[in-house]
Amino acid sequence: MKTTYPKKGEIIRTVYLADARDKVLGRAATRIASILKGKHKVDYSPHLDCGDGVIVLNADKVRITGKKLEQKEYKRFSGYPGGLKLEKLESLLKRKPTEPLRHAVWGMLPKNKLGRLMIKRLKLYTGDKHPHIAQKPKQLEV
Repeated sequence: MKTTYPKKGEIIRTVYLADARDKVLGRAATRIASILKGKHKVDYSPHLDCGDGVIVLNADKVRITGKKLEQKEYKRFSGYPGGLKLEKLESLLKRKPTEPLRHAVWGMLPKNKLGRLMIKRLKLYTGDKHPHIAQKPKQLEV
């Protein structure tokens, strides 16, 4: 029996709608990353981009457990000497409310061309409204 792989034109993409209000950050991120990769599909292949799109509402109201608000730090490096920037989770939430969820999902995706294509299908919004009604998203429980 031969193994069959889906061709580029055979991949059917679905858009899912998730509400992240009062969901734990890491647990929501793992579910979203799994959908973006396509691991929920029967014809999943790790070397193909066969995942679906995810729209996340209330991404700023995700729950953070423990002392992460005061202790967790995000690092950026400009490439220049002395260019390391450290930012606490609390100040990052004030500056960019959806960034911690995006950062958590990106950490669970492959760091190559496939991962960059997958993260583009993640749409994060701070409120209850989104402009993707024409895609007819299916409800997703995270």
